Amino acid sequence: MKAAQIEKYDKNNIKVNIVKKEKPTITKNELLIKVVAAGVNPVDNMISRGEVRMIVAYKLPIISGNEFVGIVEKMGEQVSKFNIGDRVFARMPLNKIGTFSEYISVEEEALAKVPEYLTSIEAAAIPLTALTIMQALELMGIEKGKTIFISGGTGSVGAMAIPIAKAKGLTVITNGSVESRDRVLALGAEKFIDYMTEDYTKILKNIDYVLDTLGGKETEKQMSILKKGGKLVSLRAMPNGSFAKRMNLPKWKQILLTIAGSKFDKMAAKYGVTYDFIYVESNGKQLQEVAEIFEKLRIKPSIDTVFSFDRINDALYKVENGRSKGKTVISMEQ
Repeated sequence: MKAAQIEKYDKNNIKVNIVKKEKPTITKNELLIKVVAAGVNPVDNMISRGEVRMIVAYKLPIISGNEFVGIVEKMGEQVSKFNIGDRVFARMPLNKIGTFSEYISVEEEALAKVPEYLTSIEAAAIPLTALTIMQALELMGIEKGKTIFISGGTGSVGAMAIPIAKAKGLTVITNGSVESRDRVLALGAEKFIDYMTEDYTKILKNIDYVLDTLGGKETEKQMSILKKGGKLVSLRAMPNGSFAKRMNLPKWKQILLTIAGSKFDKMAAKYGVTYDFIYVESNGKQLQEVAEIFEKLRIKPSIDTVFSFDRINDALYKVENGRSKGKTVISMEQ
């Protein structure tokens, strides 16, 4: 089978090599999946550059790719939730990535069934982003009826975060570019703030939760709008000690990340709030809940560009250079 492989860590080169590999075997709890489509994400390039080694130290060479849609071809004898021919999707377990491949083997607990109304290309845009949102909300310990501010809600993360947060019973406020205002309100946001003409720090206060999708200087600004005891979870700032402990990282990594993230912990203490960083993990149960939310609301993920597998490096460079209006996806059927 064909697969796209990372040969070595390189800060200046994100290129992967297309190689021939043996079709994977499966254990009693795994399924063999024929990959139909795979989402391309910034984390794929971060792995190639060695930027996530503090979180997951992959032994190279390794097949790249973190999320996929595919068809079940074979099942281990203890698999009970799926059938041959089912269309499934997942964010791969952290210790077993490799979706840029014609076939993969996946643990049953990582998988969910794809909603029928979605094409495989559309569905490939969902697992990693949607699970990030689900796990961030879980980390916040959200309560129905409370308010969340989702920064940069007009992007691809916001497009999934807003309806999921709304479905969980939260009042959603977001900001972004005004041309996306109507679309964002239609997704379930109660209030939209135009980032070009309005300063959300002067409009909002006593917010219960913040989902920080921006990082940088915006992280502290978002802390300032939280009520005392409010909770911020960041997708873009810095891992800290509590993150390292939650991920069960080795003691030496916990010490290093405690030091590295202390700036944000001190910042949070100044405002009387909590700060957490998240790195999304696989979870089939959560993803199935997402699928049910999407099925009910008929949400369609935004797709920017679809590349054939042979153009995998073009897809990675596109994601690296930004300016996308949706997800970049690899089609194994082109």
